[in-house]
Amino acid sequence: MNRTALLAALVLVSAPALAVRQPKVKPNWDPTPPAMPASPVANGAIFQVANGYAPLTSGARAAMVGDIVTIILAEKTAATKSNTASTDRNGSISVTPPATGPLSLFVPTDVGMGAGGKFKGVGGAAQSNQLNGEISVTVAQVFPNGTMLVRGEKIMNLNRGEEHIRIAGIIRAADISFDNRILSTRVADAQITYSGTGEIARASRQGWLGRFFSKISPF
Repeated sequence: MNRTALLAALVLVSAPALAVRQPKVKPNWDPTPPAMPASPVANGAIFQVANGYAPLTSGARAAMVGDIVTIILAEKTAATKSNTASTDRNGSISVTPPATGPLSLFVPTDVGMGAGGKFKGVGGAAQSNQLNGEISVTVAQVFPNGTMLVRGEKIMNLNRGEEHIRIAGIIRAADISFDNRILSTRVADAQITYSGTGEIARASRQGWLGRFFSKISPF
């Protein structure tokens, strides 16, 4: 019986460890080369619709896998939150004992009591982000409804490190301007990464010992 209980306890303890969270698949940032033209179908037609076909009215807008689109980074977010809470509570009770009888030994101060409590809390938070610039990406996939998956990166090697800008998402052909530019606010399911390496990035990052104590500190 004890062995059965011990086995059940081990199963309950190890149950959370069995539910391993699947890691999020990161997009491939390599540029997508244009697809090879498909072999013509011998159906007797003069005009053959190819994958990613763009009509003459679209001009030189990107429409096929491997085409280049310039994304204008115009990200700007701001959030503000504040709250205030206040409570006040008071209570008292008193009993006047009779002047005669066995209870006359008590005085009024012996049978009176009171209580009170106050609470006041104030909290606030503010955050803002801004990212401007341009980055050219390639069309990685064209979907049947006309939307396109784009992705790409820009690496700038400076004298004190490297700067990485990566972006991936889905765009509409109707949102692309005549010079193949589109705002980043028009990119659906956008994944934008701006990071860097080198001396400046290391100096702005907390040391490994400080990160260790900040995780285990209860304060």
